[in-house]
Amino acid sequence: MSDTFFYKDLKQTFGKKERLCSPRLIGRLFQRGSAEIHTFYLFPFRVLYIYDMQSPPPFPQVLFSISKKQFKRAVDRNLVRRRCRECYRLNKASLLALPTESRPSYIAFLYLAKEITSYDVIETAMKQSLKRLERLPASHPKKSI
Repeated sequence: MSDTFFYKDLKQTFGKKERLCSPRLIGRLFQRGSAEIHTFYLFPFRVLYIYDMQSPPPFPQVLFSISKKQFKRAVDRNLVRRRCRECYRLNKASLLALPTESRPSYIAFLYLAKEITSYDVIETAMKQSLKRLERLPASHPKKSI
């Protein structure tokens, strides 16, 4: 049975093991000037990601960040965060189909839009971001032992 077939049949969940919760890893992801952090912009997201060659997690760990400065009310931030998580959950299968070494280990999606966008806009951007993350692994530097 091939990996891609296996991941198509996998439940579309977003469990605790897929959420980026470690303050140490989050700090590493947002460290300015570090060479291990890769980034790109795709409206309404800025995507930051790291490859962990030593001990990659079984699933990419993901973080969604919505600015408190842009959305003062927690209800609005939660709505956008919920939409982003749902889009990721439904479209992550293509990213999971990649071998563990060639996909990003830790990913942060920063929501940059100044207003609440529709689910369709977020879903389109999420699909494009995940496609871009699939294509990028060939360009990351391989560390020799």
